[in-house]
Order: sequence, then C-alpha cells, then structure tokens
Amino acid sequence: MAEAFTPLERSILGTKGVSDEQLTALGALGVASKSDFATIGDADTLRQLLPTLDPGVASSVMTWATGASQSAAASGQGPIVLESADVVHCVHCHTKQPKDYSSGDLCTSCGKQAEPILSCYWCTSSGPGTFCRQCGAEFVATAELELAMLLKREGVAKEAVAVQLKSMTQADKDVLWGRVRKSRG
Repeated sequence: MAEAFTPLERSILGTKGVSDEQLTALGALGVASKSDFATIGDADTLRQLLPTLDPGVASSVMTWATGASQSAAASGQGPIVLESADVVHCVHCHTKQPKDYSSGDLCTSCGKQAEPILSCYWCTSSGPGTFCRQCGAEFVATAELELAMLLKREGVAKEAVAVQLKSMTQADKDVLWGRVRKSRG
C-alpha cells in the first residue's frame, strides 16, 4: 500500500519518535493518515499492531492523532456523554434503566429500588430524586425525616435543613432525637 501521510504528518510523527521503518510498517498495516489512528483508538492497540514502538511514543502519537488527553483518561474523565432527560440510572449500581421504567421499579441489574421514593419534610409530598418536585427542598435520608421536620417546626429555613443535618455530629442528632421523643409524649 502506498504511503499517504502528508509531509507535515510524517514530520510530526518523526518528532514524536516514530522511525521511517515504523512509518513504513504502519503503511503496510493500512495506517496511512492521521484519521486512521482514530480507528486504532488507543496507545495499547497501536503497540499491539507495532510492537517495536516505545510505549511513550505510542501514547504521544495517539494523543496527537486523536486529540484525546492522556491525563484526562488517567484521571477517569472520559468523553462527555449526553443523554436524554428521561434516562434513569440506578442509584446503587448506576445501570441505565429501560425506557418503560416507572418510579419505584426495581433495577434490572441489581434488583434494588433504582430510584428510591423519598418523602419531603417541608411539604410532605413524595417522589424520586434529590430534590422535591413540589417545593424544591432537598430530600433527607428517610431515617432523618423526623429530625428535619423538627427543624422546620423550630423555624430553620428550607434550604438550611438538609445542610444542617449533614453537618451535625451523631451526638447532635441524638440530642435532636431526644427532643423528637419529648414532643411525641
């Protein structure tokens, strides 16, 4: 196969550390332009195709050819994926739920409730998610619902209740539980 790397591409690959012999070998494999590296995908695959290529050189070539940052891949920041607003992922195993999913259904992968239904301490409505769809209050854990309701009765602002509960120590919560028990009896 005739080489089709442009003189500029050959020069860039040379500065990255690819030898003329390796360029010829790439041409024989069908890699003849910068766009062909997108098909290869990553530095490991490039090294499998061309074992004589140094790992650092392979990484440098793939970063140049695909535009993918190796530091972003190493830090777990992969490509950005946009999904429809109606997509639901399980809060436990992060599996995407089927299109016919309804709130309260069990996850198709792990069997737990994919999107737990929580009660709002502010307006007493319930629903899935992190915030109440009726009043906008941030949901608190079901185990702390009575504590949040006590804080509401005591005049704590809606936006501050969840924040205050998250910042409390267990000893502070025990004091609040004592006040909840006292108000019941």
